[in-house]
Amino acid sequence: MAKDQLPSRSENFAEWYNRLVLQSELADYAPVRGCMVVRPYGWTLWENITAALDSRFKATGHVNAAFPLLIPKSFLEREREHVEGFSPELAIVTIGGGEVLEEPLVVRPTSETIIGHMYAKWIKSYRDLPVLINVWNSVVRWELRTKLFLRTTEFYWQEGHTAHATPKEAEEETLRMLDVYADFAENEAAVPVIKGKKSESEKFAGALHSYSIEAMMGDTRALQAATSHNLGDNFSRAFEIRYLDQDNNLQYCWTTSWGLSTRFVGAIIMVHGDDQGLILPPRLAPYQVVIVPIFKDEAQRSQVMEQIEAIQRQLGDFRVKLDDREGITPGFKFNDWELRGVPVRIEIGPKDVEKGTVALARRDRPGKAGKQIVSQENLAAAVAHLLDDVQNSIFERAKKFMDENTHRVDDYEDFKEVVKSGWAEVWWCCDADCEAAIKEETKATSRCIPLDQDGGSGVCIHCGEKADQRAIFARAY
Repeated sequence: MAKDQLPSRSENFAEWYNRLVLQSELADYAPVRGCMVVRPYGWTLWENITAALDSRFKATGHVNAAFPLLIPKSFLEREREHVEGFSPELAIVTIGGGEVLEEPLVVRPTSETIIGHMYAKWIKSYRDLPVLINVWNSVVRWELRTKLFLRTTEFYWQEGHTAHATPKEAEEETLRMLDVYADFAENEAAVPVIKGKKSESEKFAGALHSYSIEAMMGDTRALQAATSHNLGDNFSRAFEIRYLDQDNNLQYCWTTSWGLSTRFVGAIIMVHGDDQGLILPPRLAPYQVVIVPIFKDEAQRSQVMEQIEAIQRQLGDFRVKLDDREGITPGFKFNDWELRGVPVRIEIGPKDVEKGTVALARRDRPGKAGKQIVSQENLAAAVAHLLDDVQNSIFERAKKFMDENTHRVDDYEDFKEVVKSGWAEVWWCCDADCEAAIKEETKATSRCIPLDQDGGSGVCIHCGEKADQRAIFARAY
C-alpha cells in the first residue's frame, strides 16, 4: 500500500514535518489533546539517543535515580520565580481514591522542587558533596499549541540535578553539561549547534542564569535543543539544602539542572530530512542498514536468501533490517526505507549472487549519485566506511546551511529582513525592554549570547546604546 506523497519542504515545511512524523511511523496523536504516542520506530531512535547521552553522563560521574510523578503543590510555591514561570502550564490532581485531596498534587512539570526536598534530607556535610544525579522520566506541561515531538503536553526527557559546595563548582558543572550536549548533538546526531547564554527574559524560571545549544532547522528557524541551568542558591534557600563545611559552618549548597528531551527527535527530522522523507544519522538510526532482496521466482529467491544469510553474519556489528515482506515490489521497499531514513540500503539479486557483489545505496544522496557496486568480500568494512561518510556528510551539509543562513548585520532594517528567513548575529545591549521591542516588531527572539565571542564592542542593533556582546536573534520553534 503506497504512502501518500509528502508535501515539498520548500512549499509547506510545517505540513511536510507533520506528515513525515506520521508516515514514517515515528509517532501518532494520542486521544488526550496535545499528547503523542511514540511508536516503536520513534522509540528506538529515542533509545539510541538516551544510550548516547547516558554513557556520557556516567563518564562524567553522574548516576541515575527516580523521583515521584506527583509533587505537593506547596513545594512549587516555595520558589517564587519558579511557580510564576510554570503556573500557566500546570496539571493539578485534586481528587484521589474518590476523595478530595487534603493538598493538591502537581503532575511533574520538572523536578527541581521534589529533588530539592530530598537533597535537604540527604546532604548534611561537605563530605556528601557533590551530588550528581540524572533522571529519565516524562513531564507534563499544559501547552496551548502543540506539535509532535517539538511541543507536547507530555514529553520524555532526562533532567540532571546536582548540588555543589561552591558557586564556582556549580558554574563549572553547568558549562560541562552544556559541552556534553554539544558533543552529543554534533558527533552523534550530526546537528551543528551554537553554545550560548540565555537572556534574563529567556532563562529558566528560578535560575541564576541559563545556557543552551541552539540548532538551525531546515526552514532556518531556531530550535533550543538542550539547556543547562545554574540555579545558584535559590532552590537551596527555598528547601534548606545546607551542609557543614570543613570549619563546621553551615552553608547553602549551589545547585544546577540540565535537560534534553524528545524535541531533539524533531531537530533530527528538520535538520536532515528532504522531500523523500527522513535522513537519519547512522550513529542513532534504529536501523543502519536495510537489505532488500530482488528475485522473480522461488528458485531465485532461495539463491538470494542463502547469500543474504552470509551477508547478515558479516554485518553482525551493525543494526541491520532484512525486508523480506512478500507481495511488495523492491521499488516500493526502496521508497519506504527512504521515507524512514535508513542510512544505507543493500540490494542483492541473482546477478549479484553470481558476481559476488551487492549494490550499496546511501540515503543522503538519492538516485544514481548515491549508489555503488561493491564486492561481498570485506562488505563489513565497506559498510562501516560508508556509514562514517554519511555521518560526516550530513553534518557538513547542515553546518554549511547554518553558516550560509547566519548573517552579521549592523543596520536594523537589514536585521528585519534577515530574521524573516535566517539568523542574525548582532551587537545587543541585553536590555529586556529592547528585547521585547525586537520581538514585537520582528517576531524574532534572542536565542543566545554565544560563548565564543570575538571581543570588541559596538552599538545595540535596536536602541543604539553601547554593547559589548553579540547575540543570535531568530524566529524559533
